[in-house]
Amino acid sequence: MQSVDVPVGLLGYGTVGAAVARLLAEQGDEIERATGHRLRIARALVRDPAKERSFEPEPGVLTTEPGDVLDDPSLRLVAEVMGGVEPAGSYVGALLASGRSVVTANKQLVARRGAELFATAASSGAQLRFEASVCAAIPVIKALREALVVTNVHRVLGIVNGTTNFILSAMDEGRSYDDALAEAQRLGYAEADPTDDVTGLDAAAKIAILATVAFGSRVPLDWVEATGIEAVRREHVEAARALDMRLKLLARATLAGERVDVRVGPALVDVHHPLATVEGPFNAVMLQGDAIREITLEGPGAGGVETASAVIADLVSIVGTTGTGFLQNDPVWRELERMPPGDLASPWYLRLRVDDRAGVLARLAHELAAEDVSVARLVQQPADGEALLHVVTHEAPAGRVEAALASIRGLPEWRGEASALPVVSERGVDGFR
Repeated sequence: MQSVDVPVGLLGYGTVGAAVARLLAEQGDEIERATGHRLRIARALVRDPAKERSFEPEPGVLTTEPGDVLDDPSLRLVAEVMGGVEPAGSYVGALLASGRSVVTANKQLVARRGAELFATAASSGAQLRFEASVCAAIPVIKALREALVVTNVHRVLGIVNGTTNFILSAMDEGRSYDDALAEAQRLGYAEADPTDDVTGLDAAAKIAILATVAFGSRVPLDWVEATGIEAVRREHVEAARALDMRLKLLARATLAGERVDVRVGPALVDVHHPLATVEGPFNAVMLQGDAIREITLEGPGAGGVETASAVIADLVSIVGTTGTGFLQNDPVWRELERMPPGDLASPWYLRLRVDDRAGVLARLAHELAAEDVSVARLVQQPADGEALLHVVTHEAPAGRVEAALASIRGLPEWRGEASALPVVSERGVDGFR
């Protein structure tokens, strides 16, 4: 079989772009044997051609002119690895409109403008693939769209941000938040400005994409309730350990009937749950559905080479399926409603600081019972006339738990702390009895 030469354009040639170029150069023979195509980087759009790069391209590849990529009809396949919503969105839209297929690693672009870009791709017959936008080397998008297309996935639960998982893992080993963040930055797991990671915004974009693909309904980014880890203190990590749990930043998408709930935030995970053992910068995504019961995919969720491997996998898929590729179609096929935020039920961990005297526990139990929130386990730590209570509840709607906390905050015995985190437990709250 005669090999087909496939010139590839790159939008961006930073850490990921250089890794894509290197892997295509080093693994080109393997790709050619598998597909009959020889992929090579022909043009790459950059801001500064003189910048030192980890893998230097061939002479003449780098350009500062967008038109050298966008207007070159020989570049039928382009990978966008520049990041940001603009100008990346305009470039990708123009490429798709001209009938050229695009692979992107840009989570914010897919989460914010996916509907528009998929409509453009559908009208021109181009493909838009985005595996690298979610969990880098973990093929969760491919699994959802192809392998699990008839499984009726109704829950996605995962650790989808390696930076925050590294920080929380380090805190579990005794480090402070600031020390753990500094170490993550030193090792390259966190950016100099880690805002998107530690506030949960990065994970929010990823779970919006995963929910859209899993449930077949557009899940806008503003549907995602996101809370980060900035307020996590060592005491939270220690409390989780005392309760035989681990503190993780979880992304969760739940389909209940015709309603969807999507959120990101710290949660206590039982040590027997598969996600409790995911440490350091690793990611893991658990998919639950009618036909599969439960599948967990785990691996490196960040890094230049890891992301580049997912980009190349999508490039290879396109050259093998142009014109008939399943991913040529928008994953959205229905419209679901957003679940009211207070309706989602879960077991909860409550952290309460109150006066340490007779009758207080009865008052707290009364306020919880008034909202139909029942206690599964309670641990009390006395401290200078006060008591810090660690409470694990049975499953209850978030709105009822917050209403109970609001009442507790109004008690004269309350001493300034009343917070809740969801609990994820493989064995269920019955295991705490």
